[in-house]
This record gives sequence, C-alpha cells and structure tokens, in this order.
Amino acid sequence: MSDVNRGAHSARKQAIRRKAQRRHSHFYDSRAHWSFSRNASAEPLSWSRERWILAGTAFLLVILSALVIPAWAGAMKKETVATALPRVPTDVAPSSTQLANVPLAVVPLAVPRLDPASVKPLAPVETWQTVQVQPGQTLADIFIAQGLSMTDLQHVIDAAGGTKVFHQIKPGQEFQFLVGADHVLQGVRFDPDEASVATLRFADGKPQLTTQKRDVQRREHVAHGLIDSSLFGAASKAGMSNAMVLKLAEVFKFDIDFVQDLRVGDNFTVVYDDMYSDGAFMREGDIVAAEFINQGKRYTAYRYKNSDGKVGYFSEEGRPLQGSFLRIPVDFTRISSQFSAGRMHPILGKMRAHKGVDYAAPSGTPIHAAGDGVVKFRGWMNGYGNFVVIQHNASISTAYGHMSRFANLRVGQRVSQGSTIGYVGMTGLATGPHLHYEFRVNNAQRDPQTVTLPKPEPLPAGQLAKFKKEVVGPQLARLNQVDGSTTKLARNDTAKNHGG
Repeated sequence: MSDVNRGAHSARKQAIRRKAQRRHSHFYDSRAHWSFSRNASAEPLSWSRERWILAGTAFLLVILSALVIPAWAGAMKKETVATALPRVPTDVAPSSTQLANVPLAVVPLAVPRLDPASVKPLAPVETWQTVQVQPGQTLADIFIAQGLSMTDLQHVIDAAGGTKVFHQIKPGQEFQFLVGADHVLQGVRFDPDEASVATLRFADGKPQLTTQKRDVQRREHVAHGLIDSSLFGAASKAGMSNAMVLKLAEVFKFDIDFVQDLRVGDNFTVVYDDMYSDGAFMREGDIVAAEFINQGKRYTAYRYKNSDGKVGYFSEEGRPLQGSFLRIPVDFTRISSQFSAGRMHPILGKMRAHKGVDYAAPSGTPIHAAGDGVVKFRGWMNGYGNFVVIQHNASISTAYGHMSRFANLRVGQRVSQGSTIGYVGMTGLATGPHLHYEFRVNNAQRDPQTVTLPKPEPLPAGQLAKFKKEVVGPQLARLNQVDGSTTKLARNDTAKNHGG
C-alpha cells in the first residue's frame, strides 16, 4: 500500500472516532467522576441510579448462591448412591415401574428370627417345703402335717428302696416336700447319707429317684484354753461348743474326774473338726488329738483306727484310753444290795452269800457289756432269770441277771464294750427291777466295786510304729504350735475333702 493510501485510511478512522465521541458525549460526561486514580477528588458518594443497580445485582447473586449450592450438594449425594445401584441394561428402556423396583443399597440389621416351635416355655417355679424332725415326732406325723396320707408314705418308702432314712428318723433331720394342688404329692427330698441328696419325684404316677453328690468337707480347728473357773468357761473362750467339751471329757473320762479333779491353772489344747456340706455347717465332728494338763500331770489322746477297723483313742505310748472294763454296766438309781459273803435272802428268807452287786433301775433300762468279749451263755438260769455270761479273756468273765429281755445277740457272738446286751427286769428270784452283776476271775466271783481291773493291752509293735509315725508325729507338732501360757484361741481352719 502507498503512503497516500495509508494517510487517507488513517484520516477516515479519526473522523469516525470523533463522530462517535460526539454521539456519546453525554454518557462520558455523566461518568466523569468514576476514577480509580489516587489523585481523584474525594467527594462523598451519593446513591444514584447506577449504584442501586449494582447493589441489587450483588444481592441477587447472594440469594442465588444460597439456593443453588445446597441443591448442588444434594445432587452430588444422589449421584454417589446411584453408583451403588445395579446398572439397568442399555437395551431396555427403563419404565417407571422398573425404576421403582430397583432396590436401594441399604443393609438391614441382622436380627435373628426365632422359630416359635423351638422356644421352650419357662419352667414353673417349684416351692419345696422344708420340714425338720422334732423330738418325739414320727414319719407319719410329718406326712399328716403336710396334708398327705399313709398311702403317700408307703409309696415313698417303697420307691426309696432299701434306704434306712425313713426307718430311723432322728430329731433335727430334714425332709423337703413338693405338694401340688389338692395335696397331691409330687416329690420328696432327703439325705441318704452325709455326702449326697436324693430327689424322689412322682411323674404320672411313676416314681423317679435321682441322687446328687454333695461337697462334704471336714474343717479342722486348734483351740487352747486355761481353766480359771470351769472347763465349759475356758472352752467357750477358746471357741469350742458345749458339745465338743463333752466329747473332750468323754475322751479323758478314764484318766480324769472332771467333777473333782479339775484345778485353776489346768489347761488343754485340742485339735477337733466340724463337718460342712456345700459350705454350710452340718454337724460337730470329732476330737482328733488332745493334750490335758491336770494338776501338773500331762495326758494325751489321739484318734486312731486300728487294724480291725475299730476307731478309738490312744495315748502317745499307744495305750487305749478306755478302761478294759466298765465298773458299772448300767445307769442305775441306787445299789440295792452289796457284794457279801452272807446276807438274808429277801425271798428265800435265809442267810446266803451274795456274789455280785445289785443295781436298782427302772424296767427296760439298757444293760451294757462291761468289756469286749464273746457271749458264752444266753438263756434262763434258775434264780437269775434271763441270764447272760460274757467271756472276755482266758481268766475273766462277767455275768448279768434278772433281765426283762435280751438284746439281739446269740451265743458265740462277739460284743464290744458298751454295746447293749439286754434290759433291766425282775425275772427269776427278784422283788423289784434291778441288774445283778458279777465279775468273775477264773470262775470265782469278785466284788465288782473293789476288784483291780486289768489295764487294756497297748497296740502291737507293728501298729504302734505306724500309729506314732502317721498320727502322733503330725498331730503333736500341731499341739506344740500353741503357746501353753496363753488363753487365746489359736485357730487354724483347713478344709479337706471328705471323699464326696
């Protein structure tokens, strides 16, 4: 392009610009005060029409933002859920029904469904009535008190089999009854022995007997007492019961007279036990070992089962703590006739030797064997009535006359000291109920009240060694743990299984 043409083109552009400025001059004049220059005059703003327009536009944008942003967020959430939905095939046009049947991706809680047939109803609560046997009460009395009949009692005895529980009830013994409507017997609970409990149920008229073992424990205690007033007082301070005190006196009765021989300052140490069933106290146990200091003399006792299975108490030297013979074999009220070389017979009316001692006692009072031995004679003897002779060893025998009846014994049977052999009566030549008792040495009668009784034989050498090792050694150590100068209880409770 030539310089002439360029000049002409520039002149036309400037002419067009000037023409546009003249046409819009009023717009620029009205906005001449809009300036971003720092040198511009700072005159106060005045709300003109343009400012109202700008403010309205900004307010409208704020309102739109408040409405659009939540809607956008909801759309994003629906899109996230939609990605978890199963995809609809592209070749099938989705109808409204198909869209409605698309399952949502909502996982329900896993709630197990119970089969009504498998749900068992709760068993009804059973109410067992506990009955404790009272002194003088019979089994029939107990059943009648529960509204039961003698037929129920017979059914229980038959269903219980050979147990002796229902034949020999004792005061303090417990039975439990489950009785339904109209006094129908449904069950009975009882203790066949200390280590078990039996439940007898009557379902549809058929008895069912079950037995469950109990946790039976023997708990040992060690007690020490110093006598300052009485044996019972000292034992009570040591934590012993009255029943255990009586057992202690029984152990030493052949060596110590607890009525006349006790003195202030005497002391004792005892190892004894109690029986517990399922953690509950059941009964008093036995003296296991004991030491008694009486007037400065020491006596000991240890419980031991010898080779023939008989349980007794022995001193540390193995001597049995029992007299070889009972001085008096019956509980009597008075001596009605002494031993004498000659006396006027109350029935025959003439002088005659009385080779025994007569002990007056009520008819039916038990008569005990004076010592271990064998029944040599049992039957009727002229003058003596019902008569029993027991041979104790090669030289000594005892005789018992005027019995009302015999106990269950026969000739040749072995009897133990203290066992019942008959009952006081007045058979034969007798004016009243009494026991005629004779002590014979080589078949010659001796006065039972004055004769020197032989000492019991100690344990044989073999048993004595075992007794000292297994019994005396351990128990003597326990007795020696207690300080003899203190009256405090030294109690060492230990639980040992009793064989369940």
